[in-house]
Amino acid sequence: MKKIILVFVLIIFVGCNFVKSERDMNINNLEKLAAGKFDNLADFINVFPQNIQDVEFRTNYAIEIAKKDLENFLKIAPEDRNFENTIKTLDDIEAKFSILSGPIHVLEMVSPDENMIKTCHQALLRLQEFAVDAFCNKEIYEAFKNYIQNNKHKEKLNQEEEYFIQESMKSFARNGFDLPEEKFLQVKDLRKQIAKSELEFSQNINLDKSKIIVKKEELAGLSDHFIDNLKKDENGDYILGCDYPTYFEVMENCDIQDTRKKLYFAFANRAYPQNINLLGDIINKRDCLSKELGFSCYADLDLDAEMVQKTETADNFLKNLAQNAKNKYEQEFINFTKNLPENINLDSDNKFYIWDFYYIKNCYKKKNFDIDENKVAEYFPVDNTLNKIFEIYQKFLNLNFKIISDNNLDNNLWHKDVKIIEIYDNNSKLLGVLFLDLYPRENKYSHACMCPIAPGIEYEAKNGQLIEKPAIIAIIVNFPKITKDKPALLKHNDVETFFHEFGHAMHHLLGRTEFDSLAGTNVKRDFIEMPSQMFEEWLWDKDILKMVSCHYQTGQSLSDDLIDRMLKLKVFDFGNFVTRQCWLSLISLNYYKEGQNKDTDKIKEDLYLQYLTHTKPDPDTHFQASFGHLTGYGAKYYSYMWSKVFSLDLFDQIKKEGLLNPEMGQKLIKEVLSKGGSCDPNVLLKNFLGREPKQDAFIRHLV
Repeated sequence: MKKIILVFVLIIFVGCNFVKSERDMNINNLEKLAAGKFDNLADFINVFPQNIQDVEFRTNYAIEIAKKDLENFLKIAPEDRNFENTIKTLDDIEAKFSILSGPIHVLEMVSPDENMIKTCHQALLRLQEFAVDAFCNKEIYEAFKNYIQNNKHKEKLNQEEEYFIQESMKSFARNGFDLPEEKFLQVKDLRKQIAKSELEFSQNINLDKSKIIVKKEELAGLSDHFIDNLKKDENGDYILGCDYPTYFEVMENCDIQDTRKKLYFAFANRAYPQNINLLGDIINKRDCLSKELGFSCYADLDLDAEMVQKTETADNFLKNLAQNAKNKYEQEFINFTKNLPENINLDSDNKFYIWDFYYIKNCYKKKNFDIDENKVAEYFPVDNTLNKIFEIYQKFLNLNFKIISDNNLDNNLWHKDVKIIEIYDNNSKLLGVLFLDLYPRENKYSHACMCPIAPGIEYEAKNGQLIEKPAIIAIIVNFPKITKDKPALLKHNDVETFFHEFGHAMHHLLGRTEFDSLAGTNVKRDFIEMPSQMFEEWLWDKDILKMVSCHYQTGQSLSDDLIDRMLKLKVFDFGNFVTRQCWLSLISLNYYKEGQNKDTDKIKEDLYLQYLTHTKPDPDTHFQASFGHLTGYGAKYYSYMWSKVFSLDLFDQIKKEGLLNPEMGQKLIKEVLSKGGSCDPNVLLKNFLGREPKQDAFIRHLV
């Protein structure tokens, strides 16, 4: 079975209260969205539901259209089946359902209205349940198989079409379509239960409101700019939330250990205890699912379709990577302990307290590199920085961005801060529209992500007609906000994060294939992070840093001396970074290896003691309750490091020819980005590099 983006939920339809004209307008908007036809910017804005009734109406519409389309699909006689009415039509039906559902998922993550969030969540549950019933249907499989057996060789198929059929048949097998009916129905029911628990797990993280209350004196070391921007309670004390900008600002800069400790405990216990039980339920049911499908464990099932293919291969990759990083990791500990801040001590086992680690690293940076991240942030005011980033992407990829200002926009979106960018190729053809939600607020998704709402499509149909559809994308980040005396200022890490997410967006925009389910970022999961991590590297190039930086007061770029120190700083804790990523990846693998009723705290702590040997885990924290990748990525968190190795290899190759060289940009588009998931990633890498990938560039970071 092909990939379907199942971002969906359960609600009892309470009836549509729209008058006829409003109902017709909604249907017209949804028909345009499903067909990928947009006449103007308002059509793109109408992709998103405007209110609760709109969510309910859309949910019902998506289900009814999918039902009708599938009924027509299944009515086709075996002898009349061909590529267009079977293979392509099934992909179109699944894509239409996914595209109608995707904006509801985005609103669940970003809406300021708690009632809207709950309505979206319920709608997604209903859509998810319907999708499992409707698309996990053996009649669909039989129709697909019937075409392959009886008609395939009567039609000439191109390479992408052959690859799509091949991957689809493997997916049908992985999803149990060859099982006896009773077993197959058990698998469907398990999938429904798992999907419901996954959505609840994610919602608990998004709605978590963990915070601590502190006095002014407990914020020593933090800037007046930061403190003035904090909310206060009724007693005038300061509220520290667990959003990422607040958390890292405090953990890196607050001189008061007790404040760091309290905030660390709040942050590491988000969505606890409710998500611990849910995680256990997900682990158990995924283990049952894998066994029903003939796999020894969920990790084996989850990795079977990826580049890595086997759990053992991923396990060995991570252990070897951690071993390669060990010398650097040990040297970093020696460096940090030689330069401990005056108010920091190691514990009785000569280890760091976890809540001190970011503070120790930041003090080390200031002392040994003479770099203050808050001072560096003064060179990255949001508006100028984003505009410069857009210039880089436009020049390298030969694109044109049209930024829609709020003054010219009748904004019916979920929040006034949302920005819109129309993206064109150099022939003025609209490739897609991007929505940017930049700042934190209550109930909003607290990390950073790119949400692919609709893929870009471009191909020549069997009748010779050129089919083109624009991509629709949302980027969600949480940047520091503007204050009364300063604009919104980004730390270098924030800029790097945006480069990463924008890299995902460009991959989704430019992966313009024939099949929706192979377009954009619909690639193997352990390849999906490759382009985005590669683009991160632009922000560590001297010329690019000169171009992007601009002090908010003086207008000057970063000095050569400061940039040189920043570049040395890039790998100062790379050993720790790699080791921690291996730890997280091994957690996700071990949670989903064979067995049920796992003690997730013990697994997490045992791996911590084995790999992160210079800090001690605290038994009273349960970070796995807010480790959202455990549902979305499952056992595949290793893919960040797997992709990192490839991304540095490609970046190395591009840099030799020039990071703003449009010819290299076109080569990257042609050989990698434009292919989406329509070709094996191993082939894409070899085609671009002209050789097999290698780890040399990655290993240089560990020297």
